[in-house]
Amino acid sequence: MTDYRSIIRKLLGDFNTKVGREEKYRPTIDKYNLHEKTNNNGERLITFAILKNLLVKSVYVEHKDIHKYIWVSPDGKTLNQIDHVLVQRRGQTNIIDVRS
Repeated sequence: MTDYRSIIRKLLGDFNTKVGREEKYRPTIDKYNLHEKTNNNGERLITFAILKNLLVKSVYVEHKDIHKYIWVSPDGKTLNQIDHVLVQRRGQTNIIDVRS
């Protein structure tokens, strides 16, 4: 059986999740998120990160909102930050900047 703890160093992907700013998810996330509330997929991503001792690093770095969103609705009114980068806690200080 594969020991996935040694394999997981960082995950990068189009998770289609909204990660909010809720206090209950700290310190796995930080306050530099585009969204106020986390959606169901975001909760799954955060739960995975907690279980694997990972951080959602894409919301740990402060950027202007224009650099946070990756998807814009056809009418231009809805902006979503849905791509995220997860990293191991022990190596998180090596990550200086994250943008998608």
